[in-house]
Order: sequence, then C-alpha cells, then structure tokens
Amino acid sequence: MAKAAKTVVEDTIDDKPMPLLEHLVELRRRLLWSLAGFAVAFAISYHFSTQIYSFLARPLADILMQKTGQERRLIFTALYEAFFTYLKVGLFGAAFLSFPLVSSQVWLFVAPGLYRSEKRAFLPFLLATPVLFVLGAALAYYFIFPVAWSFFLSFETPTGGGGLPVQLEAKVSEYLDLVMKLIFAFGIAFEMPVLLTLLAKVGIITSAGMKRFRRYAVVVMFVVAAILTPPDIITQLGLAVPLILLYELSIIAARLVEPKQVVDED
Repeated sequence: MAKAAKTVVEDTIDDKPMPLLEHLVELRRRLLWSLAGFAVAFAISYHFSTQIYSFLARPLADILMQKTGQERRLIFTALYEAFFTYLKVGLFGAAFLSFPLVSSQVWLFVAPGLYRSEKRAFLPFLLATPVLFVLGAALAYYFIFPVAWSFFLSFETPTGGGGLPVQLEAKVSEYLDLVMKLIFAFGIAFEMPVLLTLLAKVGIITSAGMKRFRRYAVVVMFVVAAILTPPDIITQLGLAVPLILLYELSIIAARLVEPKQVVDED
C-alpha cells in the first residue's frame, strides 16, 4: 500500500493550472517559434537549392553516365518551371531542417499536461520518429532510386535500322515531384512501428491481435505500396517488403510495451 501511494505521489503533472487564455498565448508562442524556424530553414535551403537538387538528381546522373558514358541533362519547358522547382526544393529542405525545432515546440506545449510516467512512455516514440523517417528516406535514395531508374532507362533505344532513338529528356519539375513523393512515402511508411507500438502501449491493439491480422496486413502493405509508388514492380516491392518486415518488428515491440495484463492473458 505504501509503495502504491508513493507511486501515485511521484506520478504527478508538473504543470500549474492555467486559464484558457494563457493556453492560447502559449500555443501562439510555440506556433511563432515553429514558423520562424521554418522560415529560417527555408531561407537556408533555398540558398543551397541548386546543391540540394543536384544531390537529389545524383542517382539519375550516375546511372546515365554509366549507361551512355556522357553527361545528360534535365530540361524545363516553361519559363517559371525552374523557379518553382527550386522553390519546392527549398520547402523540401526546410521541412527536414525545421523538424527538430517544430517537434520540440510541440513537445514543450504538450509535455506540461502529461504525467511523469506518460512523459517517460511518450518520449522514446518522439525520438524514434525522425530516426525512422530518415531510415526510410535513405532506403529510397540509396537503394530504390538506383534500381528503379536503371529499370526505367532500360527502355531507351539507340538509333538503328533507320528508326528514331527513344531517349529520356526528363523535366526538372516532374523528376523532383517523383523523388519527393518517394522519399516522403518511404519516410512516412517507416513510421508504422512507432504508431503500432504506441497503440499497443495504450492498450488499443495487442501483439496477439497483430499476429492474427498478419495475413491481411501483408495485403494492406502491397496495396499501400501500389498507391504510394509508381506503377512498377521494383519500387512497389522495395516499399512493400520493408513494410512487412517492420510489421513483424512492430509485433515484437508491441509485445514488450503492451500492458502486463494483456501479456498474461496471451
């Protein structure tokens, strides 16, 4: 009894009661910090937008060099296309650079209303979120892009037999849209273990239920991959297979964090 009472005393909310107006003022302060951080990150990213775009185009450039032995180009067909492309690059870079600040502001706004035990439970998920996103983006950039681009470029045909060559003349905006879509798709998809483990932590789902749902989850993974990626088997498998592996890891993680009574019932 004494131990239970001690736990109740220790597991308290560190925040003091605040009227609604003060909460709104605090929310405004956190939003302003987040917007200011994003604006600074955008200015930096836009300044280096050419270098960032070159980095994003490097997988395609390397494959084209290996395939033809000479440098190729990306084109734009509207006067404003290049400007808006670099603007998108700036926003893309700003989203990455400002995420630590934005997430910290969200945490500073929410954390005072949480119990100490809730903070200890939630903080690892907050820290794992950017790590898993970067892992998903890295998988897309360093593995999926080279394989997928090689597959697409295999349909180029040289001049021969009096015919016309079929050669890639990629537009800068279309290439950037595809790259950003895949990077965000893989990054967000890799957040699945965080979501499932958090749901298991609060008792909404269980590891046993996830095991029973496994066969349906595999189908869902392939459907999600088909929606988020281009209509080719390489990128779809490149996303679906890691998602299936992450689902299996989520079952293990859910088993470790789910409430003890649920584990005992299993």
